[in-house]
Amino acid sequence: MQIVIVGAGLAGLAAADALAGAGHRVRLIDKARGPGGRMSTRRAETPLGPVQFDHGAQYFTARTPDFAAQVRAWAAAGIVAPWPAAGPDAFVGVPGMNAPVRALAAGHDVIWSARAEALARTAAGWRVTGDAGGAALDLAADAVLVAVPAEQQAALVAPHDPALAAPAMASRSAPCWTVMAAFAAPVAAPDSWRGGGAGAVIGWAARNSAKPGRTGPEAFVIQASPEWSVAHLEEPAETVAATLIDAFGTAIGTALPAPAYVTAHRWRYAMAARPPEPGPAALWNPALRIGVCGDWLVGPRVESAYVSGRALAALIGGDHG
Repeated sequence: MQIVIVGAGLAGLAAADALAGAGHRVRLIDKARGPGGRMSTRRAETPLGPVQFDHGAQYFTARTPDFAAQVRAWAAAGIVAPWPAAGPDAFVGVPGMNAPVRALAAGHDVIWSARAEALARTAAGWRVTGDAGGAALDLAADAVLVAVPAEQQAALVAPHDPALAAPAMASRSAPCWTVMAAFAAPVAAPDSWRGGGAGAVIGWAARNSAKPGRTGPEAFVIQASPEWSVAHLEEPAETVAATLIDAFGTAIGTALPAPAYVTAHRWRYAMAARPPEPGPAALWNPALRIGVCGDWLVGPRVESAYVSGRALAALIGGDHG
């Protein structure tokens, strides 16, 4: 089949890898400018020189056999490395968290900066329409898979299969305000610091420059707790940045030096909700040839996205029409 996958994050690319291996022709589209999704790495020019920040997921673990095998292959290729500061089984992408997604995307036909706005069922199959960097997007497919956050899936899928869209409509991701800061002087803080708890402002902070394969100045990523992010979701980024830097200094018991560079990013759909009860890792309607996958079906971990994408590919299997 000719398959179009909406979303080229880890879930969509994991499905694409397996489907291409089964002989299907796969094309992916993603609204981002390049690989990463919630494993994105941001690069910036600062007065201290170039710096990069893993401003989404900070690390990942590999606890299922399929994903563990993939991580071993990435490690052998120098694409990931252990990061003991986050735990004995923690890994990070090298030289940035987006390295594994970038490696997967390199083997596929991906249209970046493309937004799917509608799916249309035709006598021949499907059409995916939208915008691709100011140009019209119009792709034909025998099957379409939707691998974006749950909140974005429902609008595409519900007009064609309300039952397939129902789990996504019931799922709610937690937002996260993330601050990226570079400092000329060292910060007296652990390489990884976990906050949280009742009333906490900071959920997690990491010395990004201490991760394997990183270069450049002292760089920190500071992530607000989900509760604080919800309460302050619409605040200006500059206000959020100042508040989180002050709050982190208070939490670790030392005032942070003035940053040479600072910015904040708002993730509206940062962390998928844990399903209320175990269910299928992916959903597929073989009659309509439409399917959905994503970490929101499995749990709020990087590995969950990979597991879900592979599960959807397995449901489709060798259906060549």
